[in-house]
Amino acid sequence: MLKMGFIGAGTVGTALAVRLREKGYPVVAVASRSRASAERLAARVDGCQVCSSIEDVPRLAELAFITTPDDAIALVADQVPWPSGMRVIHCSGAHSLDILGTVTKSGGMAGAFHPLQTFANVEHAIGNIPGSTFGVEAEEPLLGELKEMATALGGHCVVLKGSDKVLYHAAAVIACNYMVTLAKMATDLWQTFDVSVPEATEALLPLMQGTVNNLKNVGLPNCLTGPVARGDLGTIRKHLEALESRAPELLSAYREMGRQTIPIALAKGTIGEERAKELRELFTPDYV
Repeated sequence: MLKMGFIGAGTVGTALAVRLREKGYPVVAVASRSRASAERLAARVDGCQVCSSIEDVPRLAELAFITTPDDAIALVADQVPWPSGMRVIHCSGAHSLDILGTVTKSGGMAGAFHPLQTFANVEHAIGNIPGSTFGVEAEEPLLGELKEMATALGGHCVVLKGSDKVLYHAAAVIACNYMVTLAKMATDLWQTFDVSVPEATEALLPLMQGTVNNLKNVGLPNCLTGPVARGDLGTIRKHLEALESRAPELLSAYREMGRQTIPIALAKGTIGEERAKELRELFTPDYV
């Protein structure tokens, strides 16, 4: 197996280094802006050496992960004298391989390996890596090596073109980050009847988890439930009136999510075109 090194020792870098080492990949080097974070990563990975400079990583490794914040990837890539044949991988979901142009100009191979997962901290990241999907971008033979890596981690691959990356990442933000936003919107509403955020979160989590289970077990569009799926105009009208009165800051978001839900209900077959038209009119601004 190729000897691996990491430039950047944050959450993603540490999680990948730990899991790859567990699967037999030799992780031999780490460098980071913070030596303390590099030392913490190395302490968790047998055989990993802390480098005093990022330029030392390609002297020890044959494949280097750049696991810095996205805005630093190109800067790091441009600072290192990459040897010919070096494999250099970034882990950004939004960036294409263009930011690794200095790697290919030096005769190296550039790739992207993005874990489609949420990492709140290092421990959660290590736990969440197995079974994740990885967005990969590279030319052969590196592409095949990245696919093998994903399989070794118990995951799956989606092969992307550079032009796919931004919308791929936007989809991840909608599915992950904005789920948190939806939870905040819901718990904010519970505060209008004097239920605290922790209590509201505890009450709503089983509902959210049940929805995720339905997505997994039933799939789109059949997992959709609720008033749009039923074409329940009366209930939605009450929602709009209550939001207008007591939480007007959430009204536009509720309307837009309602509009986006109508095609799902149509695909499920629980409403027809006439009811869909009525729903679109109901969700139109200034209805209330």
